[in-house]
Amino acid sequence: KETESEYVRREIEKYMVSEICPVCAGARLKKEALSVTINRLNISQMTEFSIKDALEWIKNLKKPVFSDREATIASSIVKEIIARLQFLVDVGLDYLTLNRASMTLAGGEAQRIRLASQIGSGLSGVLYVLDEPSIGLHQRDNHRLIETLKRLRDLGNTVVVVEHDAETMENADFIIDFGPGAGEHGGKVMAQGSPAQIKKNPESLTGKYLSGKKTVNASQKFIKAPNNLGVLKVLGAAEHNLKNIDVEFPLGQFIAVTGVSGSGKSTLINDILYKALSSKFFHSRERAGKHQGLEGVEKIDKVVLVDQSPIGRTPRSNPATYTGAFTFIRELFANSPESKIKGYGPGRFSFNVKGGRCEVCEGEGQIKIEMQFLPDVYVTCEACGGKRYNREALDIHFKDKNIAEILDMTVEEALKFFENIPQIKNKLVILNEVGLGYIRLGQPAPTVSGGEAQRIKLATELSKRPTGHTLYILDEPTTGLHFADIEKLLTILRRLVNYGNTVIIIEHNLDVIKNTDWIIDLGPEGGDGGGKIVAEGTPKQLAGNKNSITGHYLSKVLVQ
Repeated sequence: KETESEYVRREIEKYMVSEICPVCAGARLKKEALSVTINRLNISQMTEFSIKDALEWIKNLKKPVFSDREATIASSIVKEIIARLQFLVDVGLDYLTLNRASMTLAGGEAQRIRLASQIGSGLSGVLYVLDEPSIGLHQRDNHRLIETLKRLRDLGNTVVVVEHDAETMENADFIIDFGPGAGEHGGKVMAQGSPAQIKKNPESLTGKYLSGKKTVNASQKFIKAPNNLGVLKVLGAAEHNLKNIDVEFPLGQFIAVTGVSGSGKSTLINDILYKALSSKFFHSRERAGKHQGLEGVEKIDKVVLVDQSPIGRTPRSNPATYTGAFTFIRELFANSPESKIKGYGPGRFSFNVKGGRCEVCEGEGQIKIEMQFLPDVYVTCEACGGKRYNREALDIHFKDKNIAEILDMTVEEALKFFENIPQIKNKLVILNEVGLGYIRLGQPAPTVSGGEAQRIKLATELSKRPTGHTLYILDEPTTGLHFADIEKLLTILRRLVNYGNTVIIIEHNLDVIKNTDWIIDLGPEGGDGGGKIVAEGTPKQLAGNKNSITGHYLSKVLVQ
């Protein structure tokens, strides 16, 4: 019997391993289909090419590969294929293979593929809206993307881009800057005009960073000399495009792994290092990428991947539950005189179990209405008015506030409210320090952005008792972050390093890279042209290395 529950499927899949089909060897087609070849390659072999190599291969399909008759028939098809592949090259995706599974694409890559298809359509009079298209792009490829956006504009279209990248802003015709803060402290237009006008506007925080009046640096009080705690080595890394490399990570330091898009950074860190350590520490069933071994594992006690995935899939998860602050809040209510008289325990103040929750919406605060052929619609529960609790639970107060009113507080408000209760205050102080003072304690997890989710996870890690031997891995943590937010993030990461932990980040943002202790630069190109260590050292050493493309761009930032 096959289950229809998505949850059950996910749980069962944890105990399953994907293996290559022994009949077709991963080609996915029958022998008959694979017997058709062009220039001695079948369709499966051809789709293993990177976009760059495929473009070269298609351009060389002339005599004697095709007869005159075949060349005439193929000419219009070849022309169309070349045009489409060229668009993908123009948006910086030349390193992707044609058979790459869409679910393995980063958000920025998927968005740029859609962008390439729009350029190919040649439409005009269209309004295009792009949300951070520069995600995952190296500085070298960034100008290609900007030129592509300009080409869309020149066709007679309007291009609106939500972006934090300085180079994209500099090339814009018009900027609208929102602020002054985040959440309920924002929502106002602080400045609008050309990049030059924004730089001169004293109201614009973005303008101050663009003009160089402010620069991104970690708080000086947290910057210390790097710890020397030995090294962690990955030996013989050879997954995907990695060329059997040995990589050393100095422990107790803030390390950046850099390189052009597709050079093998995520393969090395996520597919090999993280999965290999997870199987050692947590007996994870995920198979690590191809490598010969690890050395120095005994010098760390655990590995933590802090990504931008949601802190929960349902509205039941929120910042208060994720950080553990809600446990103490519920205990506080259960210990009030009113609760003791009525015999209420902490469970009475949970919206996940029967007792105190509203039974009409089962503690969701919303009721889901299924719309047959349309997406589901959520409406506020009429019984509790979205408060999630029944009247009995809402009648219990702490300092004149009930549990629903506390969940509706921002972190800043709750910090003042609970200033005399250390267990709760300690959790909230760190949330406030990482720049999340504006989010509400009961804000449903699906409405929390990727950057916010990542900072909530980091705050939760900082609030734990430090062991000083943890390896933290972050993949492009600056996605969705403004210059001012990047400073806050850098300060948190520095604090983790100062406890003796090791932080490894995969990053393209030069403001972050210049603030690290050690850089490992992969390349020199993406796809098959990458997978080697081009350079490693401190930011200054890398900036002086002529072989490193990242070093070339980093030298410009270090001069500022």
